[in-house]
Amino acid sequence: MNKFLLAVALGAMLGVAHAETGEALPPASLDDPAAALAAPIEGEPAADVAVTTTTVTTTTTTTTTTAPLPPAPEKPALDSGNTAWMLAATALVLLMTIPGLALFYGGMVRKKNVLATMVQSFAVTALVTVLWMVAGYSLAFSQGTPWIGSLDKMFLEGIGVDALTGTIPETVFVIFQLTFAIITPALIAGAFAERMKFSAMLVFMGLWSLLVYAPVTHWVWAADGWLFNYQPAILDYAGGTVVHVNAGVAGLVCAFVLGKRVGFGREAMPPHNLVLTLVGASLLWVGWFGFNAGSALAADGRAGMALACTQIATGAAALSWMLAEWIRKGSPSVLGITTGAVSGLVAVTPAAGFIDPKGALIIGGVAGMLCYWGATGLKRLLGADDSLDAFGVHGVGGIVGAVLTGFLVSKEIAGVEPGLQQVVTQLVGVGATILYGAVATFLILIVIDIVMGLRVSEEQERLGLDLSLHRERVE
Repeated sequence: MNKFLLAVALGAMLGVAHAETGEALPPASLDDPAAALAAPIEGEPAADVAVTTTTVTTTTTTTTTTAPLPPAPEKPALDSGNTAWMLAATALVLLMTIPGLALFYGGMVRKKNVLATMVQSFAVTALVTVLWMVAGYSLAFSQGTPWIGSLDKMFLEGIGVDALTGTIPETVFVIFQLTFAIITPALIAGAFAERMKFSAMLVFMGLWSLLVYAPVTHWVWAADGWLFNYQPAILDYAGGTVVHVNAGVAGLVCAFVLGKRVGFGREAMPPHNLVLTLVGASLLWVGWFGFNAGSALAADGRAGMALACTQIATGAAALSWMLAEWIRKGSPSVLGITTGAVSGLVAVTPAAGFIDPKGALIIGGVAGMLCYWGATGLKRLLGADDSLDAFGVHGVGGIVGAVLTGFLVSKEIAGVEPGLQQVVTQLVGVGATILYGAVATFLILIVIDIVMGLRVSEEQERLGLDLSLHRERVE
């Protein structure tokens, strides 16, 4: 027994010595601990050693190594540069309606109707702002059906300070799109200027905004809209169909339903102040950079290209209209060159972020000539009193721009092949907008006429809407 204890003590001492010197134990000690203990101690006979067999159970742990999971995609982060640009772009687009469009239209009517005409733009701005917050934005941009959005974002529900659309706050996107929703119905007012009741105008604009503008916007720009998912998808960069075709067709329907102004075709109805119109057109031109370049939703190369194409097309259209009028009438007019510039702004809108400068030059040149015809020859052919050429400029210009986008889209810029297939899609979008917009606008007008009447009396119209509706006038 004493020899056994001595052997155990000696083994422990040897283990400690090996550990301290960093030497490995002999293989036998690892494979068979009992054999190590039974080995004869130096200086003593092996026969005298008592052997005790100890069973050692070794548990082996297997570690499985797997490839690391790929990193989770980073959520879009707010970009302060993009946000700053979009805040500025939003202000520029609002500038287009008040004061831009208000002055542009206000200068073209007779003096007795200038206040009534300008206040329409101002009142529409206030009305559509509230309706957009309550339901318009949700119907246009929340997920729903291919035809209309849901009401999930009524009253901007769920849109907090941290909500993003891309790399900008969703609140900024909401108000940027609001400025589009404001100017579109305001454009319609040019078609029925000088003869619609102010009360009827407010009801019409409110219903049209929710029942026509919001659905068409959803078709074209919402992720689940049917034209957005058409094959190939419609190209409408900043509102050729959504804004201009939509407003132009609605304006034409209004002109037909309300009828002609008292004395139209028999009495002279010249613009009372072309200075206002020139200033208004200038503000529209400047504000349109927010309209088109802002639709990139970023301060990037596409925004820069859209800005360049907007400027080029506008200059080309202004010259094109001016030359056409100069040849036909023998002199260029202030009203002509300013309206020509607006026609170029309209026509380049669906294309601005998809074309190159050469395409912009073509669109502007063609639009100036065709919109001049739309405001003169086509207007007479249709026989409608489109007072301020809402259809002749915005309807015709929007159609021209939308169709030419299919031919002139740059694959290098937009990643889309130009050609017949894309043109067919553009025609489908234009046709659907015209059909739905015309029918819906007509039904809204008929219901309003039955319930409260659309048009002022002949006596009020002859007195002028400034005095008869607002009891104010310009001295």
